[in-house]
Amino acid sequence: MGAYESLNLSFAVGDDPGAVLENRRRVAASIDAGLENFVFSRQVHGAAVRVVTADDRGSGAFVLDESVPEADALVTRDPSMVLAILAADCVPVVLYDPVAHVLGCVHSGWRGTVARVSAAALAAMRTLGASPENVIAGLGPAISPYQVGADVADAVRRGLGAAAAEVIRPDGTGKWLLDLWGANRIVLREAGVADGNVHVTPYVTGDGRFFSDRAVRPCGRLALVARLRTRGEG
Repeated sequence: MGAYESLNLSFAVGDDPGAVLENRRRVAASIDAGLENFVFSRQVHGAAVRVVTADDRGSGAFVLDESVPEADALVTRDPSMVLAILAADCVPVVLYDPVAHVLGCVHSGWRGTVARVSAAALAAMRTLGASPENVIAGLGPAISPYQVGADVADAVRRGLGAAAAEVIRPDGTGKWLLDLWGANRIVLREAGVADGNVHVTPYVTGDGRFFSDRAVRPCGRLALVARLRTRGEG
């Protein structure tokens, strides 16, 4: 790590802070935004959601300690804000209601998935006028399926109920394979998002293309970065 080309976007994994800041500035420039408009959160693998406004502008963008505290989902209706979620195996989820023009970004590992963090984000979006039936969801690069122990398998069953059978199966070694994308699709479906509105990337982590915490530790973090267009913007 340390080379700008790696595009690690996290201050929390031991990389050169100057390199991370330069990477973030390059990402900001690529979407014609200022880094001062970004919002990062301190992700804790939970289901807490933060509705962000102009008062949160710049949180965590330049200094780790200034991140929005303990939130694994960020939601906004402010086009001036850029939401950023960091991941390296967990599922980055973007949620957008094109009717209400409300945006959400979610960090969803297995703990966040069984805690239904995406459903919590949708509930927060509803307070801004969004409707789950209108929401389009995109699931980014993640490790899926992947091997887990009995403790995780049990947690998935408790969190997803009967639907867990769709996404977890024994792998013949005494462990289990978890389809993390599929589990998030279940959470979204049960929260009111149509299956046809859920889109999953074909790219996985762990194949050398993206950072994977399971494959290499320490490693960098990729980022889900999203912003709303101003009404009428092309």
